[in-house]
Amino acid sequence: MEFSDSTSLLNSKANHPLYDKLVTQIIKDFALANIDIDLYPKIEPSDLKTILHEKIYYLILEKFTEYLNLLYVIDVPEKVFKSIKVTDVVEVADQVTFLVLKRELQKVQLKAKYS
Repeated sequence: MEFSDSTSLLNSKANHPLYDKLVTQIIKDFALANIDIDLYPKIEPSDLKTILHEKIYYLILEKFTEYLNLLYVIDVPEKVFKSIKVTDVVEVADQVTFLVLKRELQKVQLKAKYS
């Protein structure tokens, strides 16, 4: 199933058994990138999106090197990353949030399928 934005992706997975693993994976990857993020396992999808968006927005504006490192740790494909339409920082952060969620979900699904 292909999603067009973060909200539709999260709403479709909110009651899915992999949702908690998605949140755990996000927490793990942020920790690997040495970036603090205030998430907890039973977070609501709308709160997850908001916190993730705000953190990415902050990283783009204030800590760009850490932002790039995070994308590397999460393994957002460079081709997809380069296709982001640059409008304003809020919109870019929203698109990156979607890419991060999409990639993290992909990781969780692959782990579930092959373990």
